[in-house]
Amino acid sequence: MLEIVHIRKTYEGQPLLEDVSFTVARGETVCLLGPSGSGKSTLLRIIAGLEEAERGQVFWEGEDITAVSPHRRRMGMVFQDYALFPHLNVAENVAFGLRMQGWSPQDQQTRVREVLELVRLTGFEARRVTDLSGGEQQRVALARALAPRPHVLMLDEPLGALDRALREELLEELRRILRASDVAAIYVTHDQEEAAAIADRILVLHRGRIVRDGTPFEVWNSPGSLWVAQFLGVGNILFGECHPGSGSSVLKTALGEFPLSCPHCHPKGTRVGAILRPSAAEEHPEGEIRARVTDILFQREHFRVSLENGLYVFLSRAPRVGETVSLRLKAPLECLGI
Repeated sequence: MLEIVHIRKTYEGQPLLEDVSFTVARGETVCLLGPSGSGKSTLLRIIAGLEEAERGQVFWEGEDITAVSPHRRRMGMVFQDYALFPHLNVAENVAFGLRMQGWSPQDQQTRVREVLELVRLTGFEARRVTDLSGGEQQRVALARALAPRPHVLMLDEPLGALDRALREELLEELRRILRASDVAAIYVTHDQEEAAAIADRILVLHRGRIVRDGTPFEVWNSPGSLWVAQFLGVGNILFGECHPGSGSSVLKTALGEFPLSCPHCHPKGTRVGAILRPSAAEEHPEGEIRARVTDILFQREHFRVSLENGLYVFLSRAPRVGETVSLRLKAPLECLGI
């Protein structure tokens, strides 16, 4: 198990990482998700030993490796720009780390064959990496990182340079490869969909701190704070006064009064934020929301309908732009607190 304990790092006098702690088990893929500047890549470099933290420790299987040099930590890294050696062919690129570690030529050949089979590049050994597609180059980079059997595999925005279709295809491949390799993996991205597709667990970073830790399902369905909900784009955020009741609470907003699911103990009149999920609304002649349609976007299984009041909802049909729709909520708003 990899264990990160109380990591702190400043940049130009400002805190970049503040008391960051988490674990990654063997075979687990943990995704560091956050906007640019949240400290994701710096944290990765600290774990790899490429940067020093001002405070904190890194452990592998209970052993403190904070002061261990990068090449002795057995960390594999995959970057967005592949970082392949253009003068070496595919097999030579994959074998590079093995050669540096003193593997015998026969063992190098065997291991290169194994990892190229894992990433489905068997037969590419003699190909020039500059002749490969972006997706193929990224698979070579992944094979090279996995070849020395690292304790931890770290991937820093590995699909950022690929187009959408290729990114989705390679995401499926990455999931398969990570499961088959049974390696502890840390995956850095700012893309919420990518994180949900690849991770066993998501750590959301904001201003150098982990503000949410959970499975993709848990994080999406219970963001836990206004900032996380807004960053993930889980739905409409409404602000208003909370009015607790004996049976259920009510949120009084500028758009009207709505039922509110609230686990907190807010005094009457407390201003709070809440999620109105776009899938929680349906057309109904006596709905709580009436508004004119300003835009419609088809999104595979539904239509994303934008309204003049600033809300958006998912509907099974496409109303006309300019049409007034009447909507009823199928579920209460979810309170996110103050």
